Amino acid sequence: MRQYEAFDIYEVAELGMNYITSMVDEKFDYLPYWYVQINENPAYARHVRVDDAELVASWYEAIVALEKITGPSPRSQAVKDGFKKHLLRSWGDKGLRYHEPYPWSNITHSSFHEMGWVLAGMNRLCFEEPGNIEAATRAKNLVQGLRSLVKHRKIKTFWSGDFPIAEKVYEFPSDLYFPGNGFVDERITGRGEECIRNAVLLEPLVTRAQYFGDEAALDLAEGIANHLLGLSRYFNYKGEFFGHVHSGVWFAIGLIKLGKMLKNDYYIEKAVQIFEYVRSLSSEFGWVPEYAQWHPMEEEHCETCCIKDMIEFAIEAVECGCNYWGLINSYTRNQLTEQQVKDGCFISVVNSKEDENGYTWKNMDKRVVGGWSGGGEPNSLSIQRFRSIAGCCVGTAPVALWKVFDKMLEKKDEGLYINFPIARKSELATIETGYPNAGLLRVIPHKPANLFIRTYDWMNENFSLFVDGQVKPVIYKDGCVFVENQVAGSIVEIRHCLGERVAHEVVRGMQLHVTWRGSDVVRIDPPGLPIMLYQREVGVPKIYPQPVSNTAKSAATVAPTDQKSRA
Repeated sequence: MRQYEAFDIYEVAELGMNYITSMVDEKFDYLPYWYVQINENPAYARHVRVDDAELVASWYEAIVALEKITGPSPRSQAVKDGFKKHLLRSWGDKGLRYHEPYPWSNITHSSFHEMGWVLAGMNRLCFEEPGNIEAATRAKNLVQGLRSLVKHRKIKTFWSGDFPIAEKVYEFPSDLYFPGNGFVDERITGRGEECIRNAVLLEPLVTRAQYFGDEAALDLAEGIANHLLGLSRYFNYKGEFFGHVHSGVWFAIGLIKLGKMLKNDYYIEKAVQIFEYVRSLSSEFGWVPEYAQWHPMEEEHCETCCIKDMIEFAIEAVECGCNYWGLINSYTRNQLTEQQVKDGCFISVVNSKEDENGYTWKNMDKRVVGGWSGGGEPNSLSIQRFRSIAGCCVGTAPVALWKVFDKMLEKKDEGLYINFPIARKSELATIETGYPNAGLLRVIPHKPANLFIRTYDWMNENFSLFVDGQVKPVIYKDGCVFVENQVAGSIVEIRHCLGERVAHEVVRGMQLHVTWRGSDVVRIDPPGLPIMLYQREVGVPKIYPQPVSNTAKSAATVAPTDQKSRA
């Protein structure tokens, strides 16, 4: 009987930690490398301006998230401290953060899109270090500076007259701000979609308002939300849009958080519409297009940032009564995990070259392990796309991973909720599973508790409940299997049949035949190249592309390696 690899959230986190603690430059306080070229001979990474812009903030968030799963180490602590140093530097005009004048940086400026990551990173620093006065002051000044730069739209002047705008509506005049010069008309990022790119600030603004009592942040959040939902004309009445999915869904996360905070059903409904539109473009296993209605779908790639956004939104939405548990579980254990590089055996390496001029070459085959792709296809990863590994995705994917990890075991007044069939050990309980090889979910509480075990459709209706080996009647409560008054050390099991099913799904314009076992995809046909995804059968050598260098590793088919040793 075929055996398949089990999803291991700890291993995914360990690999992510490998990348984020090694793809950094110790000469510059562990400054990250965004630009990584794994298809060159030899492979290399080099610094670009964004390393000291969004990356020092997003990678700070990421390493904190990973430490919450793997635990800290001396190396992770040193790298995290380096990110923090960078994050607290280069603050200036209007309270904004600018990048340092490194040799590889162009004209100094602040991008409002990047300030979304910066404010989110500052929020995380304030959570982790509540006594850090400098961080709190910087975050507060950033919000006030942003608020001072928006235009307050108050009146619509139309051919038929002037009409007051009832709600507050705030809009940034541009997407770049230059210290000492402000908004410079002839300079833009050239991305387009300025309204949504700038509006990624919404989510960290709501967080700032909700947890730190920042009234200016709440005011700015409402104004940005109203602009995007109305005057910008960015979303249609069904929540559909044209453009950058990461920005669109990140905005939706902020919108649903704002709706919950203000008890505003309109905000929540519009956020769910946006999410559902992107879901309609995505696969059941978590492939999400980078853009909506920009390229032909068959030309789209999946930026891992988009998977993270869909998972995070779904976690927020379940608190509003939306049943997205299956989506969260499926996206996490399938495409989010598959878009992580697990082996660097195909990479051409030259270890004799010393780092210089912002470039690094050494040990690239080991350092890239754990990075996330910015250009995934449903059945393969590109190695030629300039974002075959993307620094932005390395900063966001770990946040999704931690949010799922944190939600796996949820302690409430009525008892302990086990929300996902994912193995985990904590002081509350141990969760063990047999997936994807056997239909078994085992919970061992470490303290007396009522247990609420969330079940899924693929477990079928004929599962059995065992407590300490004895069959018990299945009782449902709050949408979960309810097991009352369990003592510490009791063994509670859900057992069921688990077979393979093949689903036929059109994704990225391709007809795919997706083999599922429970909520795990174990194979996709046709397979993709050059890095084939869903090679999950145990004992079958994994297929990787031929190394670029003929003098590097010679085989195109390479047996699996022990990745934990690389982490």
